[in-house]
Amino acid sequence: MDKPLQPFRLLNATLILPDRLIPGGGLDIEDGRLTAVGRLDDLPRWSGATVDANGDLVAPGFVDLHVHGGDNADFMDGTIDAFETVVRAHTRHGTTSIVATSTVARHDQALTFLENTRTLQRRGAEPARGLARTIGAHLYGPYFNEEKVGCHPKDPARPPTQDEYEQYLEFADVMLTATCAPELPGAAGFCRAASAKGIRLNAGHSNATWAEMADAHALGVRHVDHFYCAMSSVSSLRERCGTPMQASMLEFVLDHDDMTTEVIADGRHLSPELLRFVVKWKGAGRTALVTDCSRALDQPPGLYTFGPLDGGEPFYCDGGVGLLPDSEALASSVRGMDFMVRHVYQRVGTDLVTAVRMASLTPAEILGLQQDFGSLEPGKRADIVVFNPRIEIQRVFVAGEPVSL
Repeated sequence: MDKPLQPFRLLNATLILPDRLIPGGGLDIEDGRLTAVGRLDDLPRWSGATVDANGDLVAPGFVDLHVHGGDNADFMDGTIDAFETVVRAHTRHGTTSIVATSTVARHDQALTFLENTRTLQRRGAEPARGLARTIGAHLYGPYFNEEKVGCHPKDPARPPTQDEYEQYLEFADVMLTATCAPELPGAAGFCRAASAKGIRLNAGHSNATWAEMADAHALGVRHVDHFYCAMSSVSSLRERCGTPMQASMLEFVLDHDDMTTEVIADGRHLSPELLRFVVKWKGAGRTALVTDCSRALDQPPGLYTFGPLDGGEPFYCDGGVGLLPDSEALASSVRGMDFMVRHVYQRVGTDLVTAVRMASLTPAEILGLQQDFGSLEPGKRADIVVFNPRIEIQRVFVAGEPVSL
C-alpha cells in the first residue's frame, strides 16, 4: 500500500471493536481522527482516497503502560537516541501509545529519564521515522522492597524521601503513573504527594500485607503491576509475619473490584491456566496486557543489561525470555505486544476481541486516556494496527499517518 493522502477511507477490513468483530468494515480518517466506523454499506458516501486492507484484521493501536526497552536500548540509557530506538522497536510490534518505564537506578539517572520522556512527549509521534507516540512516564522504582526487586539492581532500591520525590514530582506533567511498595517507610507521604499532582498510583515489587494494601488503597492506589510477579503472597507473608497465614496483595486485588492489574503474556512468565484465572476473576476490563519488555527485544540470545548501562543488572536472553545469570529467575520479557495478543488468543483461548481489548482499551482506561485512545470509535485518534489472521503486523498508522516499519 502506498502512503495515502489525507483524508482517506480504509476499506475491505474486519474491524475489531471492544465488543465484536465487523467483517466487511471500513474506517474514515480525517485530520488524524476517526470520523466513521462500521460496515462499508453503512458508511457515508465517499469520493476521496482509499486504502485497501486486503481483508486483514484492523484493530486499535496497542497501548503499552509498562515497557523498558527494545533493539538493545533501554529508556534508562540516558539519551534521546536510546528513547527513539525503544519506541521505534515497539511501534513495529503494533504499539502506538507507549508509557516509558524506568527501573531502579540512581537519583540522577531517574531525573534524566524524566527529562527525556518530556522531550519525546512534546515532540509527539513521528510516523515517517517509525516513531509512535510517547504519552508519558511510569516512575517504576526506586521505591521497591529490596526483597522483591526481581531483575532490578538491588542496591539503589530505597524508601521514598520527601527531598528526593519532590524533584521527581516536578515532572508531574509527564508522569502518568508511579509505583511504590506500600509497606516502605515514607510510602504514605509519597502517595499523598503524587496523588495531589494527579499521578496515578500503583503498587508493585512489594511484600505488602492486606492491611498495608488497604492503607495504600485509601490513599488512591488502584493498580498493581504484573500480577503474580514480584508481589506478596500467602507464603511470603508467612515467612515475614509468622503464623497465622495472612492475606496478601494477591487476595486484595482479586477481592476489590476497583483494583486493576496487568499480566505479562509472553508464554514464560505465567502459564495459560494462571492467565485464564486472572482474566476470569478480574475481567478483561480490569486486566491489561503489558510487555514489560527489556532491551533484548528483536535481539539474538546473549548477555544484556536490564536498566541503565551504568549500574544496571546483567541478564541472559535465551531467545524467549530474560533470565538472571546462573539461575532460573526470570528477568523481564523480550516480546512485543503483538506476541502478547497472539499468545492470549492462540494459547490461552481468549477470543480475539478480548485479547485486543486487553492490549488497547483496557490500558487506555487504566491510564484515564480512553477518550482519545484504545478503540475504533468516531472522534478518537486514528491509531490503527493492521494484522493478518496469524496476528502478524502488516501496517501501523499513528494519527492517520502510515508508519515506516
